[in-house]
Amino acid sequence: METNKLDTKVKLIHGFSNKTRLLILESIKEDEKTVSQIVEEINGNQSNISQHLACLKDCGIIVGRNEGKYCYYSLRNEKVRSFLNMFDSVLEDVEDEVSCCKNYIV
Repeated sequence: METNKLDTKVKLIHGFSNKTRLLILESIKEDEKTVSQIVEEINGNQSNISQHLACLKDCGIIVGRNEGKYCYYSLRNEKVRSFLNMFDSVLEDVEDEVSCCKNYIV
């Protein structure tokens, strides 16, 4: 695999590699939501959530739709939803090993 392609893949995976970003993605997995709705649902800080939303949007993982004074965020497409569901499926198979992993680096 060429280096540029691998670097891009690392950037994509990075979009999913943060607890707050995963909470956001799970929050909007089925329905679009405003920043305020996401903040309330995941009990977060609006500034912090907005920064993570910007990261997810810049990476092309989510999209925003403006309606009046609100911006509604949703997953980019069904492939992203399937990707999140695939994580859940893989986790079911390896959850015990992952929870015991001693080499986890924050």
